Amino acid sequence: MDNLLAAWSEFILGKRGRADAQEFERQLMANLTNLHDRLAAGIYEHSAYEAFIISDPKTRSIHKASVGDRVLHRAVYRLFYPFFDRTFISDSFSCRIGKGMHRAIARFDELARKESSSHRKTVWVLKCDVRKFFASIDQDILIEIIDGYVPDKRIADLFRRIIRSFSTDGRTGVGLPLGNLTSQLFANVYLNRFDQFVKHRLKAERYIRYADDFAVLSRDRQRLERLLPEMREFLVAKLHLELHPDKIELKTFASGVDFLGWVHFPDHRVLRSSTRKRMINALEGQPRKETIASYFGLLQHGNTHGLRTNLRRELNIGQSEEDYS
Repeated sequence: MDNLLAAWSEFILGKRGRADAQEFERQLMANLTNLHDRLAAGIYEHSAYEAFIISDPKTRSIHKASVGDRVLHRAVYRLFYPFFDRTFISDSFSCRIGKGMHRAIARFDELARKESSSHRKTVWVLKCDVRKFFASIDQDILIEIIDGYVPDKRIADLFRRIIRSFSTDGRTGVGLPLGNLTSQLFANVYLNRFDQFVKHRLKAERYIRYADDFAVLSRDRQRLERLLPEMREFLVAKLHLELHPDKIELKTFASGVDFLGWVHFPDHRVLRSSTRKRMINALEGQPRKETIASYFGLLQHGNTHGLRTNLRRELNIGQSEEDYS
């Protein structure tokens, strides 16, 4: 119960105005006790999902679980994230405490600097993207991976119930819902098998991954060309995943590499054109203060002085962005 109460306290932050959260909170202790008792008795069953579409800018199908299920997801995450996180490689950055996108961007530039001896040598970058990653995860493989870590059959059964609660387009045994907190953890557990293969079997020292985007850096172009089919074969054979054929790039770092929303060069990085266009569209009219703060926070991570100056003028922010941070 202590963990469920702590999970509720974390879950409700920023959600008190939502009808489903308010309804759950009206009978909070009864609802949490009921959830606890079903878990203790081994009779917990995951509820159905509410599906809806968002555009951010890509169209995505989000599946929202019930409040009780989401509290459980957070309780599971609280207990098991620290354990699984210790098994991940240091250069996996998505959905990890102390990591995140901005640190991934900085680490990518650091790897390029090390491999190039401070940009005195030519460095090649192989950049790839897993096609429809969340929708393609094989639940049997995920469960097999987790079972290898979790000897307690009751806990393994709970993981199994959460994983089996979802299917992609009616395809039983395939996919994870984007809306679940546990999906972030399970996704890293799933791709950790690939991370370990690349780092330890293929000996790719300069490898970095954020979610389903990854890159390998090397001075040897031919070596990267040899690595690509081996990585593709492993993903297909061991994880039933495919690389997106239109998002495989092999180019020099000096020519500008598009990675995680920025185009990286040896001495600077600039915002990706599509990201810039999306930001300008979002800031048109009367944007919320939080939206302005979010985008100006993003712009601080690259060479965007001119862009920020123009936006301050257009949004009438003045010379300081502090009021929006």
